[in-house]
Amino acid sequence: MAGCAATWHAPSDFTYTPISAGKYTLATYQHLSDTTSPIHIYIEGDGNSFNARGVPTSDPTPHGTFVRDMATRDTSPNVVYLARPCQYIMSPACTRSDWTDGRFSPDIIDSMTQAIKTLAQNRPIVLIGYSGGAMVSGMVINQNPKMNIVHWITVAGVLNHSDWTAHFGDKPLTKSLNMTALPRVPQTHYIVSGDRVVPNHLSHKWVGAEKLIEITNATHDRIPELQLSF
Repeated sequence: MAGCAATWHAPSDFTYTPISAGKYTLATYQHLSDTTSPIHIYIEGDGNSFNARGVPTSDPTPHGTFVRDMATRDTSPNVVYLARPCQYIMSPACTRSDWTDGRFSPDIIDSMTQAIKTLAQNRPIVLIGYSGGAMVSGMVINQNPKMNIVHWITVAGVLNHSDWTAHFGDKPLTKSLNMTALPRVPQTHYIVSGDRVVPNHLSHKWVGAEKLIEITNATHDRIPELQLSF
């Protein structure tokens, strides 16, 4: 975390806490002050998975701070920023597939599921997923129907990677699971007007218009201080 700490400092009421989950150790920043109130868990996007030429990187740790900033602005009593496997912490199990064609693999979803359950400790859960983190959060909910999800929120989210890669003519994510149906939980989806990473027509295909909130004067990774509705 040294490189990250040099450019971003968590507020004093957030504690950096690595947690073991499945095959990976995941980076978290936690502010937990109430044992019964809902916990808001913010799930990071795909991070720095590819360089500007589309070549896989050796480290998927995100360069931007959008999701961390969004989490630490949340004034709820229980808030957690949850990184994806191999971001910030390169576990022995990590391979390049974990942030490329296998970014939504069974091992990845299992790890994120275990982390969310460990963090929640029987509290009601609000899951907030950004970009590829939206897909992760949705699949966790679909695979765990007894999990106490009170609201699912996505921001500029990928919700079907087959549609997404086909749109850009990219290689399919052959080692990943896909989400073909939205979870049946209360949900809100924020999209960015003119998003070049997750095109709006795909978001409209995946989500009914009544559940979409469009953000203007923003880009996929440059979103002003977003005020989410819980």
